[in-house]
Amino acid sequence: MQLRKISVLGGSGFVGSSIVAKLDQAGYAVTVLTRRRDSAKHLFLLPNVKVVECNVMDDHALSTALSGADAVVNLIGILHQNRRDSFDKVHHQLPARLAMICEAQGIKRLVQMSSLQADKNAPSEYLRSKAAGEAALQAYDQKLDITIFRPSIIFGRGDSFTNLFAKLIKLLPVVLLAKPDAKFQPVWVEDVASCVATCIQNTGTYGQVYELAGPKVYSFRELVQQVMTALGVKRPIIGLCNSLSYVQAFMMELLPVKLMSRDNVRSMEVDSVSSSLFPAIFGVEPAPLEALIPEYLVDSTQRGAYDRFRSFAAR
Repeated sequence: MQLRKISVLGGSGFVGSSIVAKLDQAGYAVTVLTRRRDSAKHLFLLPNVKVVECNVMDDHALSTALSGADAVVNLIGILHQNRRDSFDKVHHQLPARLAMICEAQGIKRLVQMSSLQADKNAPSEYLRSKAAGEAALQAYDQKLDITIFRPSIIFGRGDSFTNLFAKLIKLLPVVLLAKPDAKFQPVWVEDVASCVATCIQNTGTYGQVYELAGPKVYSFRELVQQVMTALGVKRPIIGLCNSLSYVQAFMMELLPVKLMSRDNVRSMEVDSVSSSLFPAIFGVEPAPLEALIPEYLVDSTQRGAYDRFRSFAAR
């Protein structure tokens, strides 16, 4: 059966935008479900993409919006809980409800974005909720064709990791770093998007769980140093001990915009690295972080400002 109509939950975000673009390029008819249609303006010009406003937490609204779809991709996730959205509601209950609706509507193909190191015994609520979502979907493995992706941190233009540290590095004379020895294996957003777009029709990916990680492992300290190198600046990095890492996170929880939480620190107690090679089935050679971040972080440097001025002056 040819799957042509794809509904994407969370398609207007950083990762979702790249995935939607790949699906559009592949010729799929893509419907992006989003809470606020204006947040997806950057997708309006894609020829095969339709943006629909939908409260995916409402079963009736979600069921109506999914009507006629051949496949569903769920990318919705949060790093911080709030009064409206909890980890359990977003990472566990939503996938469970989504699977139920897909079964009821006869939509057999479902792709879910989880997280590397998701585990029911993980130290953080974030990772435990991701594992609960996976378990809820796997209960439907005889009824639906499900593929689950478990990426490490995802980097690229517009990410909330390297770009955040680029801003902080420019503002702060010293970087106080929680869990400086925590390990990550960053994966490029375009590589993740290619895997998702490729898996839709590939029956060999049905019922599989794939870890997606880049070609190199970095400590948290090394990642921040890579950002500094890309910016062409130097700042002292002071690594915080375990207790001070939690103190810093608690203080950040009090800020109007939450940059880090104690649950984020708990997530870093397990290294976000994969013991597996990048899945060969997708035909992707994962790109290294240090080769790519200068391309999009250059906007934060003096050279980037000069290039923008030249562009504006048409020179």
